[in-house]
Amino acid sequence: MKAKALILIALLFAVAPGFAFAKDKIAHYVFQNAVTAATESGKLDGTVKFYLAGNTPNGQITIVNDDIEVNRKTNAFGKRDEPTCNWALQSALISLQDEAKKAGANAVVDIVSNYDTEYRDSQNYECHIGFLMSGVIMKAKLAKVQ
Repeated sequence: MKAKALILIALLFAVAPGFAFAKDKIAHYVFQNAVTAATESGKLDGTVKFYLAGNTPNGQITIVNDDIEVNRKTNAFGKRDEPTCNWALQSALISLQDEAKKAGANAVVDIVSNYDTEYRDSQNYECHIGFLMSGVIMKAKLAKVQ
């Protein structure tokens, strides 16, 4: 009995370090897909528009706050990568929408991924995926567009 327990403990210690490094990766997904899904599900109400860096809204832009950062993570254990990343992004977008409304803004512009290093893309966002968590960090500006 003791031998079986010792073997099981030794096996767990041998395998555990592999779990710590499993699935650590960076992925890029289409930003608009997450925005559309969040709007269709009612998580975003459509009163605030979102623009990745490289995309500019039509009209006169007045920056209300040029230093907004949001960090959101979600459980990724045993889940597919893209849905967990979209979930984390949707959570970040909800937070950005709330900040924009508080500031009297109707747009979030110049959005970039800012996880360790800045990632600028006019179509995609960056998500970091680990064994247990997926996460996004977004940096943006709040603006009034007329």
